[in-house]
Amino acid sequence: MSTISRNDFLLSLASKDKNNFDSYIKHLHPIDVALYLERSTDEELDTFIKFTDVNYRARILEQASIDMQIRFLEVLEYEEIVDLFALMSNDDVADTLGNLPIHKRKALLNEMKASETQTIETLLGYSEDSAGGIMTTEFIALKKNLNVKDALLKIKEIGPKTEVIELIFVIDEEQKLFGTVDLRDIFVAEDKVLLEELTNIHVVTVYPETDQEKVSLLVSKYDLKAIPVINKQRALLGIITVDDIIDVIVQEHTEDMLRLAGVRGQDLENRSVFSSVQRRLPWLMINLGTAFLAAFTVTLFESVIAQVVALASSMSIVTGMGGNAGNQSLSVVVRGIALGELDFKKSWSLVFREMLVGITQGAIIGVLAGIILYLKVGNIMFGVIIFMAMVMNMLIATSFGFLIPLIIKRFNFDPALGSSIFLTASTDIFGFFIFLSLAKLFLPYLT
Repeated sequence: MSTISRNDFLLSLASKDKNNFDSYIKHLHPIDVALYLERSTDEELDTFIKFTDVNYRARILEQASIDMQIRFLEVLEYEEIVDLFALMSNDDVADTLGNLPIHKRKALLNEMKASETQTIETLLGYSEDSAGGIMTTEFIALKKNLNVKDALLKIKEIGPKTEVIELIFVIDEEQKLFGTVDLRDIFVAEDKVLLEELTNIHVVTVYPETDQEKVSLLVSKYDLKAIPVINKQRALLGIITVDDIIDVIVQEHTEDMLRLAGVRGQDLENRSVFSSVQRRLPWLMINLGTAFLAAFTVTLFESVIAQVVALASSMSIVTGMGGNAGNQSLSVVVRGIALGELDFKKSWSLVFREMLVGITQGAIIGVLAGIILYLKVGNIMFGVIIFMAMVMNMLIATSFGFLIPLIIKRFNFDPALGSSIFLTASTDIFGFFIFLSLAKLFLPYLT
């Protein structure tokens, strides 16, 4: 972590003193610089570009956010941008171009060399959340009939231009993926040994259209350094490195957490109030509808509440605890689905386990709540009612918390999207109804 603050960095730009700026910049990691530039003015950004060379600017551009990349490229001429791209990996160039307006993207591609644009245009053709969209084409692939001595010479020649050097991909005479070999194994082998003899042929692969979330699960499951992307003929198209997988895991986790509340990741960086409201309001409208349903449930028992006022302050305990218990189940299931451990058909046996968990938790919490309510009100029937209501509502909460995301997934929707809203509605409506129904049933004993 850098000891140079953002304010110090921006002040060094504002001073327009290159020596002062250089003294700060040497202590900063490129990712820190990219983050600090997010808050820079256009004038400070211009100064930064003047004070840095093309190599350093390329490193910053690779680390910058989408908005920062667009700002960065807006102040450069096409020739300067092409020079930057020449120093970046093809997958990073493709990602950057994919965020630019179509006319600017085409203009830049026209300025670039044909040998470079062919690979980049191929990468641009893949969906950004697919294996093809996150793969890199810069890796080492050697023929299986090479001996160790010749292989090492090739690695020295190709290595500086690639992202991964510790894992070598081995191909056959038809350019198809044969397997992988660790650089360590090549180093310790005799010069005349063929790569074919050192190769691990049991390789986990993905197709370019494979969803990035599935790719991340495979890399995590098999503890891979990189995963090759192949076509139907097993021709090696590219590889996905572990640093890109880490980004995917963070991105998918963040999306799931936001979608549990019915919002999207763009709200973190989108400064438009109208746009944020437009995204969030539909879920709040649904929430409003379910809140009215819960309120309507309470109105059905107004006469009961009027006779026993203590019920009004107690019923929220049942719904609140039910909601918390349901969210525990919901979090476990959403995580299980995200990791590929749960699906609709194979999870029914777990529903009964979750129901048992709900009953057990409800009984324990119900006993505690019943004792406290008895001591407060002085009527043991209050304690009995809240005990019974707690058990039943927690049974419903854990069951629904488990089933709602599975049902949503069954219909090919994102299980994290708004699940908590439907769960809260269920625990509120059923919680009020159960508690007040029991109160009505035992009303003679409460008054």
